[in-house]
Amino acid sequence: MKKETVILCSLLLLKIVIQFFLISGEYDLHRDEFLHLDQAKHLAWGYASVPPFTSWNSWLILQLGNGVFWVRFFPALYGALTLLLVWQIVVLLKGSLLSKLLASSAFIFSSLLRTNILYQPNSFDVFSWTLVFFLVINYIQTYDKKWLYYMAFAFAIGFLNKYNIFFLLLGLLPSLLFTEHRKIFTKKDFYWSIGLALLLISPNLIWQFQNDFPVFKHLNQLAELQLVNVNRKDFIKEQIQFFFGGLPVLIAAFWGFIRFPKFKSYRVLFYTFWICLSLFIYFKAKAYYTLGLYPVLLPFGAVYLSEKLKNGWKKYLAYLLILLPFLVMFTVRKAVFPILSPTEIKADAEFYKKLNLTRWEDGKDHDLPQDFADMLGWKELAAKVDSAFESIPDKEHLLVYASNYGQAGAINYYSKHKEMAALSMNADYINWFPKDKTYINVIRIKDAGQDFETEKAYFEEVIVIGEIENEFAIEEGTSIAILKNAKIDINAIIERDRAER
Repeated sequence: MKKETVILCSLLLLKIVIQFFLISGEYDLHRDEFLHLDQAKHLAWGYASVPPFTSWNSWLILQLGNGVFWVRFFPALYGALTLLLVWQIVVLLKGSLLSKLLASSAFIFSSLLRTNILYQPNSFDVFSWTLVFFLVINYIQTYDKKWLYYMAFAFAIGFLNKYNIFFLLLGLLPSLLFTEHRKIFTKKDFYWSIGLALLLISPNLIWQFQNDFPVFKHLNQLAELQLVNVNRKDFIKEQIQFFFGGLPVLIAAFWGFIRFPKFKSYRVLFYTFWICLSLFIYFKAKAYYTLGLYPVLLPFGAVYLSEKLKNGWKKYLAYLLILLPFLVMFTVRKAVFPILSPTEIKADAEFYKKLNLTRWEDGKDHDLPQDFADMLGWKELAAKVDSAFESIPDKEHLLVYASNYGQAGAINYYSKHKEMAALSMNADYINWFPKDKTYINVIRIKDAGQDFETEKAYFEEVIVIGEIENEFAIEEGTSIAILKNAKIDINAIIERDRAER
């Protein structure tokens, strides 16, 4: 086996293994992970907030036993596959081993380490963007029409994972017009490849049409509740932080696109980056939406630096640049990863606040970073619901009804009673209520601050059994009650609530 192959395999293994050591055992899975895992039990061509790819992945995890190992494994795997593409782009650019190590180090020890610890569409989204860019480079080098069809497939699978990749199209197509590659618009295979992409994504588009385009409702809710709190200055600041240790490599890429003759034919990537970034800033997108733009830049910056630093004492500077991303990430590790306990984080509150890490999507400062707080309290909730479930003899006519998808999904994942399926009028759970079931009793989970006074008029007995007590959890104060012997038709209430939403 060649030396470079051994190094590459070692780096890929490192990328996967390291992800398992970045989360303290005190944390549960993340709120969003529960929803994605439950989608495996309700396969469809679309969901309220995401396309179907994640549900296919979740189905595979379910077949593998639905354990935490596999939940952690797949985002780590997609991170490793993205690293493989970064390495192969350096190969396409005829870069040296030094440039491969520069690009790999900047990629591995970046904020993608955090992205790749959570089972969300984001890891595959970054992989999809990088794959499209990889295929664009192949097309630029050969003008072989097969790469157009590969691009169509890569875009389609990326679209079926996360609609965010549509911004790549909005950046790439006009960028082609700015370069000598504009002749692509005269090629019939270009249009055939677009047709292929449309064909591949059509089942999801049909599903959207049949369900009154829930994606637009989701985007409106996102804009009203979350994106309205996005600060454009913070957005730009986070762009710098994403690959802070690899910043010299990124700067070298930008400079190389402008001044390095070898990169002239690839300037379409440079233009795409700036158009996409501008669109994200204009629409006040979340900062991490841009992550797919960066991996393709690292090979160009690494090749440029290795060309300029290959002689004399400059070689030692190149080796330092390989080490720099690791040193930076090691220094800020407690800020980026949930490796400290919530108590330890609270004790060092000023450190986190200075880095703006404790500001949540509600625009307010809290004890923990939001993602960390969203990984607490779920096992406690499931255990208390289990206790309620065991106290009710008639389980056939029992509804476990949660206020949000995080509560429902966490109960379904951590409950020891797998026959119990918690539901909610939130997110995709609204569509998963059985249509032929009669309910008499309800285990009701309500958000903090809500009481059960209304329920007392509709049930013969209301027993509040507890609440989430973890002070660091977003769900602190979420309460659980048993509602016995309904005086009303619960199915009619369900249908009414569904119609209102």
